[in-house]
Amino acid sequence: MSEWGQVEPAAERWNRALVEHAHPPGWRNPAPAARYDLVVLGGGTAGLVSAIVSAGLGARVALVERHLLGGDCLVSGCVPSKTLLRSARAAADVRAATQFGVRVPEKVEIDFSAVMERVRRVRAEIAPHDSAKRYSELGIDVFLGHGRFVDARTLEVAGARLPFKRAVVATGARAAPPPIPGLEDCLTNESVWSLVEQPRRLAVIGAGPAGCELAQAFARLGTQVTALELAPQVLIREDPDAAALVAAALEQDGVELLLGAKLERVERRGAARVLRVSTAHGPREVEADAVLVAVGRAPNVEDAGLEAAGIRYDARGVTVDAQLRTSNPRVFAAGDVCLETKFTHAADASAKLVVRNAFFFGRRRAADLVIPWVTYTDPEVAHVGLYERDAHARGIAVDSFQAPLADNDRARADGESAGFMKVHVRKGSDAILGATVVARHAGDLIAPLATAMAGGVGLGKLVELVLPYPTQPELIKTVASAYTRTRLTPLAARVLRGLIRSKR
Repeated sequence: MSEWGQVEPAAERWNRALVEHAHPPGWRNPAPAARYDLVVLGGGTAGLVSAIVSAGLGARVALVERHLLGGDCLVSGCVPSKTLLRSARAAADVRAATQFGVRVPEKVEIDFSAVMERVRRVRAEIAPHDSAKRYSELGIDVFLGHGRFVDARTLEVAGARLPFKRAVVATGARAAPPPIPGLEDCLTNESVWSLVEQPRRLAVIGAGPAGCELAQAFARLGTQVTALELAPQVLIREDPDAAALVAAALEQDGVELLLGAKLERVERRGAARVLRVSTAHGPREVEADAVLVAVGRAPNVEDAGLEAAGIRYDARGVTVDAQLRTSNPRVFAAGDVCLETKFTHAADASAKLVVRNAFFFGRRRAADLVIPWVTYTDPEVAHVGLYERDAHARGIAVDSFQAPLADNDRARADGESAGFMKVHVRKGSDAILGATVVARHAGDLIAPLATAMAGGVGLGKLVELVLPYPTQPELIKTVASAYTRTRLTPLAARVLRGLIRSKR
């Protein structure tokens, strides 16, 4: 038995390897310095980036983590989930191979234990990058233990006091299932990685990004999946056209979607779980062997001594100003504990912003960061900037330009023509305000658009790009060309025809 639950020896092997890097059992905390330029509370992405960037600039830094260095991204988020999705995509690709003229056996065999062992192995292989040893070798004092502020200028961990000039709260967030009877001991995005045996039937609560990703993955691996969502569409935050394509893909993979469904309670029926659900068509009963809760997150603000340091917080997290400074002017916050957008890359960007503002009198605002995001379903949904509805709510007039993925030759050749690219510009200009991409590789396709937004490059300029043929990023030029055609007014067309004639 381990902290991960009852697992087979192979799984325990990789869990031990993870812990040996992320929280070595024999680790000895260093003697504290008389005073630190920066003390970082929390060793997830935001904390690690804050520490390593500051140390690289010559600051004396202490990093404090009570659980596992690497945080959610390494342990229970990006790394394990994307590793699982890759196995699920491999299974789906084998099943779809016949459309490319490749014959495969009718039944695809899934070794679920091997799939999960690979998830744990990849996690353990990446762990050295976030390890206590690596950060210590980079000149950072790594303290493992429960850290808490004791006053406005001091943090305490394992009996040692760490005085500081500046500090960063980067304690992240955790899974917080809604208060529905019976959900208390269900799987979450944190505990699902302890699975060794594949559930025959899985109920997923929530059809947001995590719910959709894991529902599709388990369905592709052979589990009978039912996904429940209170909202009328999956991915309620996303463009309805994008959400509709993802819903169709989930159903094609065998996921039963119950939208507009309210979960009342979960009961036991022998070894099974019974979900009592209210729908527009009346009550519904869903029976499953396991329940995965993919809704609800809570900031880690308890028992951190925030009150002693004069740091305000509420149910949404630590309260910060535009520069991510807390109510204690010596303390900043970064990552999931204070950001609305809870992504690893957002935590990374916020940490760098904090270092700049803390040490160099910066006035960089978090709102100025251009942060794209991706839901890694198949197809993926990627977005950056404003949605059309957001622009309208702010009184900003927009023009939208869209191209279906089917217009792209490479997408056709790859058999990946389900999707689109949609770009919103400020009406009367080519200034990009936002974009949505639905494609198997939408995360890659959104990158040039996010780069253009960050650099102030307009959509009209992108039509001049010279890109390799055939590639899916050529879709950007298709959308940009749609914009430039709107600039060709009847008057401009007559002038151009006159110029052309004059050259004869």
